[in-house]
Amino acid sequence: MKSLCVYCGSKPSNNKGFLQVANDLGAYLGKNGIRLVYGGAKVGIMAEVANACLAHGGEVLGIMPKSLVPWEVSHQGLSELKIVTSMHERKALMETESDAFVALPGGLGTLDELFEILTWKQIKLHKKPVSIINVAGFFDHLLAHLKTCKDYDLVVNEDLLQLQTFNDLDQWQKQFNF
Repeated sequence: MKSLCVYCGSKPSNNKGFLQVANDLGAYLGKNGIRLVYGGAKVGIMAEVANACLAHGGEVLGIMPKSLVPWEVSHQGLSELKIVTSMHERKALMETESDAFVALPGGLGTLDELFEILTWKQIKLHKKPVSIINVAGFFDHLLAHLKTCKDYDLVVNEDLLQLQTFNDLDQWQKQFNF
């Protein structure tokens, strides 16, 4: 893997564990020469992962729609920042620029990006790994809801297996043999 897309919150969290995992992931990417692709913000959990990657010699590509620049305060210290016209363009470029995808805790935007890339995998638009790191059980309710969807025959098990779930960063790293 040469490039990892990380979906995560643009807001800071009151859970220090979320920030620690973001920091640890960013540091890991930087130390191992894996380029970070993310939303381009200099705030929140997003900033934590980007700053840690940069601090450890990593390359960081931020991709931000022009409409979010005033809200999320684009990070000007990145290796590269691409300002695009729309969220659709952002998500398509993130997919093109990444070898795999992982979601950390975040809000609606994180979930939107996670489900879109997972749907693209379901309909065979890509074959790249999609995973979540379930820090402190953050995604437990979401995973339970997906099981409910399966129980009602709205999602097939094969599609659910497309989303790899890890309880911590160490477990995720072992899976990908980093």
